[in-house]
Amino acid sequence: MTATTPHEAPQRRRRRLPAGLEILLAIVVVALVQSFVAKPFGVPSQSMEETLRIGDRIVVNRTDTTVERGDVVVFSHGETWQDSRLRPTGNVVKDAVRKVGDVTGIGPSSTAYTVKRVVGMPGDRVKCCDSEGHVVVNGDALDEDYVFEDHTFRQADLSCDTTPRSSRCFPEIRVPSDRLLVLGDHRSQSADSVVNCRGGTDAEGCARFVPMNRVVGPVVFRIWPLGTFGFVNHG
Repeated sequence: MTATTPHEAPQRRRRRLPAGLEILLAIVVVALVQSFVAKPFGVPSQSMEETLRIGDRIVVNRTDTTVERGDVVVFSHGETWQDSRLRPTGNVVKDAVRKVGDVTGIGPSSTAYTVKRVVGMPGDRVKCCDSEGHVVVNGDALDEDYVFEDHTFRQADLSCDTTPRSSRCFPEIRVPSDRLLVLGDHRSQSADSVVNCRGGTDAEGCARFVPMNRVVGPVVFRIWPLGTFGFVNHG
């Protein structure tokens, strides 16, 4: 038997939590971070090129509740932008997995997400185009250096004053209160707020809007691929 000296204290073994409890705590921490601080998303389509490309992994700041024109934001919806949640699949396992995702923020959930750029704020009047082919908001033409591959617009033979009209053109749209008008940066490949208005002359009922309370937050930066890691252009 070995005795300790007066200056030595008996060593205490550090108690570890059971493995299952450690995993549960880790999931809770991740869920809280994704629910209240920052949430990662994948970019599934080309509608935001060249700002964001297919397969990019982006992070949204959930603590920022302000929205400004030019912001790139992620918003939630169901099968359509008017729906708040996806319909049940009817598959017990898939629906159960969605419910877990709703709670933890990990994996599939009952909500779909889309990323677009805010062009019209509540109360704004938005139309396209002026004589140079620019989007006009409240009478002022926007300088949108982030736009990629817009719809064809030629002053001489394909503009908003020709027949047929350029598909870049859409009539003046008044954005309702508590709603946003959003467009994709890859304009010719974006199913956005004005996709059903392009080429038309009547704005009645053609636009679809994003409720302000469905905005998850602004995109802060891209984390993948590593070669493009950095902040996202908010115009």
